[in-house]
Amino acid sequence: MVTLGRMSLWCLLALLALVPFTLTTNAGVKVKLTQKGLDYGRLIGMSTLQQKLKTIKVPDLSGTEKVAPIGKVKYSLTGMQITNLGLPKSQMGMVPGTGVSLAIANAFISVHGNWRVRYLHFIKDSGSFDLSVNALTINTNIALKSDETGRPAVSTVSCTSNVGSATIKFHGGASWLYNLFSAYIDKALRSALQKQICPLVTDAIAELNPQLKTLNVLAHVDKYAEIEYSMVASPVVSKSFVDFSLKGEFYNIGKHREPPFSPPVFGLPPQVNNMLYIGVSTFTANSAAFVYHNAGAFNIFITDDMIPPSSPIRLNTRTFGAFIPQLAKQYPGMMMKLLVKTTKQPVINFQLNNVTLLATGTVTAYAILPNTTLAPLFILNMEASVSAHIYVTGVKLAGSVSLNRMEMALGASYVGPFQVRSLDNIFLMVLKVAVLPKINAHLQQGYPLPAIGKMNLVNTQLQVLKDYMLIGTDVQFRG
Repeated sequence: MVTLGRMSLWCLLALLALVPFTLTTNAGVKVKLTQKGLDYGRLIGMSTLQQKLKTIKVPDLSGTEKVAPIGKVKYSLTGMQITNLGLPKSQMGMVPGTGVSLAIANAFISVHGNWRVRYLHFIKDSGSFDLSVNALTINTNIALKSDETGRPAVSTVSCTSNVGSATIKFHGGASWLYNLFSAYIDKALRSALQKQICPLVTDAIAELNPQLKTLNVLAHVDKYAEIEYSMVASPVVSKSFVDFSLKGEFYNIGKHREPPFSPPVFGLPPQVNNMLYIGVSTFTANSAAFVYHNAGAFNIFITDDMIPPSSPIRLNTRTFGAFIPQLAKQYPGMMMKLLVKTTKQPVINFQLNNVTLLATGTVTAYAILPNTTLAPLFILNMEASVSAHIYVTGVKLAGSVSLNRMEMALGASYVGPFQVRSLDNIFLMVLKVAVLPKINAHLQQGYPLPAIGKMNLVNTQLQVLKDYMLIGTDVQFRG
């Protein structure tokens, strides 16, 4: 993790290079970074860059110059330190096809040091000086790529700097020497400063890479799943946006098995109100359903203690015996247990302002025998439709579901034939009070969105569109 002191425009560059480049098919998740996002990075980043430039080490300078009318003057400048540095005007922009640019204008630097001269072989003089450099400009282009480990990397493509006008004020010594000698000192100091600036800017950009190497393209979700945010295509940089296509696929932890379906083709609209736009497709949601189904996460045992004490309906052979008389005769006075499980992957669908999930599964009823073993009673085939409410919390997607409808049919019976419809109210109650709360508790824990460092999402809006969800958000980095 990085702190706000290090969290500069380079953090936005890290956001630009959110995940590495790999070759595959369509994206499950798309990310669009706007100019507003770049501007935020620039605003919070100038102080960090300013501190970096303050580390300029101006080497001691010495030499000999001919100064009329006294002839050769030997000089030395020592102990030079930056006393002030400002970057009042800066701008970041997109470089189509490459990356981003950073331009700094009207910067200024103040330097304090000591001077010493010797002339006419035996006359010495010394004192201090203050140099003020104004109209300093820096222009750099920054490339975005993937390193050899498959993680993001940034590098300087080009950098130019120009030290503009300068004024020097001497303190101490013979005043008549100042005007004669200042031009030589001014030139030497400006040259020394200019040689330092671009290497420091390049170093500041390169220092982001060790931080980027700590990014894990596999985001841990829970004991069942992780989600991969590797890129499926190179970033597309235009004049106004940087577009990323991310895999956005859930996998069982340690076992990357591809689902029997592919991401749909979708694109994000060119909106500019927020810093960042994230599109999450139905592919990502359905890959999660595929993973959790394969892991058995949707297999839920239900016991009587999960039913509210106030409910007149209990999970025992007495309650069910009222509808299945032969059950009460075979297993009188026994508690029961239900196993609800999916028989195939649930299917999630995104339509305008609507998220639905269709689940197909079974409900197996057991009697708990006195020796605690389970005796199967019957199996019901079940199909349920639920609606989902999706929202963003922190840097995660979370949600909750509610039941739309449920249909059941008899799959097998070990206690003779009976009318399944007579049990509708019982199983509706069981789903609402025992199954859906467990699912909602899991959904409320959330699923990580692509993020870097200590990133917060603010001013977030979420829209459900056809085949994907669109998240528009601004970004804040915490210290």
